[in-house]
Amino acid sequence: MHIFLFIIIGLAGGVFGGLGMGGGTLLIPLLVWFTGLNQHTAQAVNLIAFIPMSVAVLIIHIKNGLIKFKYLWLISLPAALSAVIASLAAKNLSAAALGRGFGIFLTVLGVLQLISAVIKLFKQKKEKMRKISPSPNKK
Repeated sequence: MHIFLFIIIGLAGGVFGGLGMGGGTLLIPLLVWFTGLNQHTAQAVNLIAFIPMSVAVLIIHIKNGLIKFKYLWLISLPAALSAVIASLAAKNLSAAALGRGFGIFLTVLGVLQLISAVIKLFKQKKEKMRKISPSPNKK
C-alpha cells in the first residue's frame, strides 16, 4: 500500500509539473502529510523527481516551439546561483521552519494567483460591457 501511495503522489506531481505549475508545490506537501517524510527529505525527493519530469516536459516544449533560448542564460544562471545559496541555507533550518516557509510561500502564491484572476475577470467584464454599450460620444 505504501508503494501505491508513492506512485499516486508521483502521478499527481507529474500532472502539475506537466501543466507548468510546478509539481513540487503538490509533491512536497503530499509526501510530508501522507508518507511521513520530513520536510528536508520531501524536498530532496522532489528535486530528484523533478529531473525526469523536467526532461520530458522540456522535450515537448522544445518541439512545440515554446522555449525562448535567448532568455535561457538570463534565467538559468541566476536561478542556479540562488538555488545553491538557498540549499546551503536550508540545511541549517529545522524541518518545521522549512515547512512554515513553504506554507507561507504557497499561501502568498495562491493569493497572488487569486488577485490576478480577479483582475483578469474584471478586465474581461469591462471589455464585454464596452462592446455591448455604444460610446455616448458617437451619434
